[in-house]
Amino acid sequence: MMEIRPQFIRSLRLGVAAAIVTAGLSLNAAAQTIELKVSHFLPPNHTFQKELLRWSEDLSKKSNGRLVLKIFPAGQMGPPPRQFDLARTGVADIAIGLTGLTPGRFPLSEVSNFPFMVTSSAKTSKVLTEIAPKYLASEYPGVKILYLMTTTPLKFHMTKAKINTMADFKGLRIRYAGDIFAESIKAFGGTPLAVPPPEVTDAMGKGTIDGAMFPFEGAQSFQLGTVAKFSYEPGINAASFFLVMNTASYEKLPADLRALIDQTTGPAGGERIGHALDDAEVEGRAYMTSKGVQILQFSDATKRDMRAAVKPIIDKELAALKAKGLPSQEIYEALLKAN
Repeated sequence: MMEIRPQFIRSLRLGVAAAIVTAGLSLNAAAQTIELKVSHFLPPNHTFQKELLRWSEDLSKKSNGRLVLKIFPAGQMGPPPRQFDLARTGVADIAIGLTGLTPGRFPLSEVSNFPFMVTSSAKTSKVLTEIAPKYLASEYPGVKILYLMTTTPLKFHMTKAKINTMADFKGLRIRYAGDIFAESIKAFGGTPLAVPPPEVTDAMGKGTIDGAMFPFEGAQSFQLGTVAKFSYEPGINAASFFLVMNTASYEKLPADLRALIDQTTGPAGGERIGHALDDAEVEGRAYMTSKGVQILQFSDATKRDMRAAVKPIIDKELAALKAKGLPSQEIYEALLKAN
């Protein structure tokens, strides 16, 4: 039998020990928790916050605790118009923002804001995310689009004014959510005023503005039921939002965690949050009525007048984008088909 020398035994022991240490280090690295900072400007009771919390739990569960989200709502990391740049510069890893808060920056994304276009948030959000790689990526430099979404159409919520015909819009000061919304309000005869979302309820209560455009879900989140007396259906324009991730933050993740981000976002993610927004609209409407707000319907004649008033806005915006060589018509038709 071959003699086993002491030196060989020592070398073997050292090798096994080194292997154990290396394996331990590898396990530690694999088990290390990665925390992604997520910023948005909506209040903690908003559907977006609820969806981010659900997503964080899903990521943590599927990654065995290796990937979690640290969420900063209500503009804690920066004001509403700064959300995109927070993600682009890496101050936040992920951010949700409203395209209309930075005029001219997301013109193709805002085709979804055209009046009387959106009927379903789920359908529109899915299609908007599907067409993003082909048509919209250039509007989001420095970030990865996780998904895009629209609200349900925004309703007019008024403190005192009753709107029976288009003529009743004259002189009304109404908060808007983007340039296309402002143009719609002007076309109806009103005066659009820019007011940050968290300040709208106070502005309505003080009489600084006569009303505001929000979906019912947003009206509930910002407690507009405490100051509004009337809400009007149907809604007019939908607002568009983005969920984006800093490119470097995404690329430095281990491959399996990048795949997990991909698997839980994309068109299916847009459709999921869209369904949540559609469902929240029912709850928001019930909230408004519980506060004594009268929900009124525009007459067929008034709706016809409103559609006629905004048609030139749609035609002008599409033509202006097309003149710049941008695929506005393709996006418009894809969204129309979705709805």
